[in-house]
Amino acid sequence: MTDGASIVVGDRKSGSWVLILVLFSAAAFVETMFWGQLNAFTPLHLARLGVAPDQIWLWTGITSSVAVAFGLPFLPLWGALADRYSRQPLIARSFAIYVVAAIITALAKDVWLFTLGRAVMCFSLGNTGLMMTLLSERAPRHRVAFAFAILNAGGPIGAFIGPIIGGPMVDRYGLPGLLEVDSLLLVGVLLALQLGYRDHFVSGDRRPLLQMAAESLRTLWTAKVFPLIPALFLIFSGWMLANTFAPIGIAAMYHGSAHGTAVGLVLGGGGLATLIIAPVMGALADRWGLWRVISVGAVIEIALWLALLLCRDLVSFALVWALVNGVASGVFSIAFTILASSSPIELRGRIMAFAYLPVNLGALVGATVGTLVSHGSIFAIFPATAALTAAGLAALALARKRLVTRAAVTAARDP
Repeated sequence: MTDGASIVVGDRKSGSWVLILVLFSAAAFVETMFWGQLNAFTPLHLARLGVAPDQIWLWTGITSSVAVAFGLPFLPLWGALADRYSRQPLIARSFAIYVVAAIITALAKDVWLFTLGRAVMCFSLGNTGLMMTLLSERAPRHRVAFAFAILNAGGPIGAFIGPIIGGPMVDRYGLPGLLEVDSLLLVGVLLALQLGYRDHFVSGDRRPLLQMAAESLRTLWTAKVFPLIPALFLIFSGWMLANTFAPIGIAAMYHGSAHGTAVGLVLGGGGLATLIIAPVMGALADRWGLWRVISVGAVIEIALWLALLLCRDLVSFALVWALVNGVASGVFSIAFTILASSSPIELRGRIMAFAYLPVNLGALVGATVGTLVSHGSIFAIFPATAALTAAGLAALALARKRLVTRAAVTAARDP
């Protein structure tokens, strides 16, 4: 690092990376279980907050988008703080914010306070990028893609398993009762992240934080990995779009009285496929190449998103939904492996703090696009998702070409 900074990171030969991987994967599971349950059951809960049936789709988009919109400007600051001090307190910070958000949304009696609770969550952004930064420094180099696959599989599994166990609770106690349980789990994760491991990162950089944050933006803009950002943004926009509005479609296909259980079971089936597909894709990427596997995965995604348009019964929908989310989670983790492996270690904390920027922007844009296309038919979200994924695949090919060209120029300049 410049300006007299010094860096100390963990020993790659140490087995401690396995313990950290387990802890971070468990944290990611609880985190995205919380997110997944809110996304899955918000459309059902909005009616209990007084929202008219013909406005459910609109408020679904609004509550989803505010959960990320206001937090995006703070991403450079979290990365600068992580590179100034250490990653550990910045990771724990997110779970403290989740506890506050869970309490507000559980106590909300109208849609405005509920939306405020969702908005508080935006200040939690940036934690997974820092988890991946620490893992990339601790794990053996030939196991980084596998470690990222496990870590990022913990998230999707939580997002889809969460609704399975949450659905019956929502049917019986309502969403507030489920959020009370979530808040206790989040407190447990917060304590584990503070006490469960030691962060060996030490930096001598003592420049002003705003200067470091501004440098983070410049670094991201000029870094060789920047062409990846638009490609990942497009791919993830589709995935976020489908996940935000799918519960409305599932509820429309279900004709019983236990809507929470039905939504939870269908969405939860994706977790079973994720548990298998994501690590397999990570292992294949370690063996056959990151770019090859992520490109093939994106092609498969497009076909499966289009197949969902034809599924109008819960059984066929659940099967295809499980497959597409398993593949999408594999693409998800491989993308972060490419980003981390292409980032210089002295700037990795600041760059990886932006790792979820494409996901966060994707959630915002996906919610907006979904609000527009779902007004006529909720199933219009699936061709829209396929189109965004296809655009992302094209941008991914262009990004790979640019990165390879830059690498060749650098090798020729510095043989």
